[in-house]
Amino acid sequence: MSINLGLPLVAPRVTPVLDPAFRPAVLANRAFRQHVAANPNRVPARLALEQIDGTVSRFDTEVLPESAGQADANFTYLERIAKFMLWSRGGYRIHFDGPAPLVARLAQYYKETATGRFDSNLVGERMFDHPIEVVHTKHVPEEKRSTTSLGRHLEGNRIGFDLGGSDRKVAAVINGEVVFSEETVWDPYFQPDPQYHFEGIMDSLRKAAAHLPHVDAIGGSAAGVYVNNRVKVASLFRGVPPEAFNTRVKDLFFEVKKAWNNVPFEVVNDGEVTALAGSMSLGKNRILGISLGTSTAGGYVNADGNITSWLNELAFVPVDYNPKAPTDEWSGDYGCGVQYFSQQCVGRLLAPAGIEADTKLPLPEKLKMVQKLMDKGDYRARKIYETIGTYFGYAVAHFADFYDLENLLILGRVTSGPGGDIIIDGAKEVLNFEFPELTGKIAFHIPSEKDKRHGQAVAAASLPQIVAV
Repeated sequence: MSINLGLPLVAPRVTPVLDPAFRPAVLANRAFRQHVAANPNRVPARLALEQIDGTVSRFDTEVLPESAGQADANFTYLERIAKFMLWSRGGYRIHFDGPAPLVARLAQYYKETATGRFDSNLVGERMFDHPIEVVHTKHVPEEKRSTTSLGRHLEGNRIGFDLGGSDRKVAAVINGEVVFSEETVWDPYFQPDPQYHFEGIMDSLRKAAAHLPHVDAIGGSAAGVYVNNRVKVASLFRGVPPEAFNTRVKDLFFEVKKAWNNVPFEVVNDGEVTALAGSMSLGKNRILGISLGTSTAGGYVNADGNITSWLNELAFVPVDYNPKAPTDEWSGDYGCGVQYFSQQCVGRLLAPAGIEADTKLPLPEKLKMVQKLMDKGDYRARKIYETIGTYFGYAVAHFADFYDLENLLILGRVTSGPGGDIIIDGAKEVLNFEFPELTGKIAFHIPSEKDKRHGQAVAAASLPQIVAV
C-alpha cells in the first residue's frame, strides 16, 4: 500500500487502463475515516469556511489522537479536505475545532509552502480580499448558505456569450429562440494586452446584435470567478500583468456594458451557466455541471433551482492523492481535476496510449487528432477515453461527499463524439463496482446536439432581468 505523508492510499478496484498509479481521493478519505472510527480515542475535527458576506460552509469529521501511530495522516487528510473546500466553496477564514498542532500546521501551510501560498493568494486575497487565516476555536459557526435566483429570463431581444480558453461563442436570442449563433477561435490565455480581450468580446457582440431589432439585455459566461460583474480571478487573463489587470481587467465588463448603453448585463462563471442550462433543459435540479474543455469548469444548481455563492472551481480540487500524480501548471499542486478532466488530460495520455504527436501541437489540435482516431475505431484513442471514464467515476463518488447530488451534466469538447459515451460508461462501471449505493441515485446527462449548440448561450442570455420602466 502506498502512503502520502502518513495517509495510506488505496488502489482502485477498477484501474485506469493508462494510469495504474492513480489513487482516488475518495478511497483514501473513506479508508481513513473507517480507521479513525475504529479508534475509541478519536478526536472531533470541524472545519467551517467563511466568506466576506458571512456565508459559511461546514465539514465535520474526526481524526486520530496525537498519540496514535498513524497520526501523521491527520494533516494530509485535513489539508486535502480544506483544499477541496477552498476551491469548491470559496472563502478566506477557516474556523477549525481540532487538535492545536493541526491548527498550527495548517496555518503554516498557507504561509510557507508554494501551493498553500497560491491558494491563499488566489482564493483568499484575489477572490475575497483577505489572505487565508486559520482560527482555532471551539465555537465553529453553523452552515449558512447564500443562493441567487439568477437567469431563466427569456423575454425580449438578448445576446448570450460564452468565453472559453480556445474559442468564444455568441448567440442572438429573441424570446428564448436562437436566431443567430457563431463560434470564433481565439487565444486569450497568454495575451498581455487587455485590449485583445475587449475587442474580441465586442466583435462577437456586434455580430449578434446585427440579427436583433435592438438589444434589451446581455448575459455572459466565462472561465473564472466574477462577483457583481467584476473580474476577481480568471485564467482567460492570466497573461495580463498585475498592474494592467487591476487597472483594466477588473472592470472590463463594466466597460463592455457602457459600450452597449448600460443595458441589463450579467456575467458569471461558465460552470454556473452550464448547470443552469442543464436545469432549464432537463427540468431538474440538484445538478452538478462539469465541462471538460480547455480546463475543467464546474457549476451547481441546488434543490430550489438556484445558483449558490460557491466557487465550484473543480479544475483545482484534488481527485488523486498519489503525491507523484500530474501537477497543475498554474498552482503547482498535484492530482487536481484539470489534469484528469480536460484537454490537458488528453494531451498527457497520448504517450501512455502509444500515440505520437508533435510536442508543440496545441492541445485543441491534439484532441482533434484523438477524436479522428476514435472515429476510425483506433484502440489507442479508446484507451484514453476509458481512462478518463474511470477517473470520472471515482471523482463523481468524491463529489457526492460534498454536494447534494442527483444529476450530472457532462459536456465540453473532450466529450464530443463517441468518446463522451465511453467516458460515461466508464464512470457508471466504477459506480456499479465500487459505489453501488450511488448507482441509481445519480443520473448522467449529455446535452442534445441542439443544447450543445445553443443551450449555454440561451442560459447566458437569460441571466439579466429586464426591469420594466
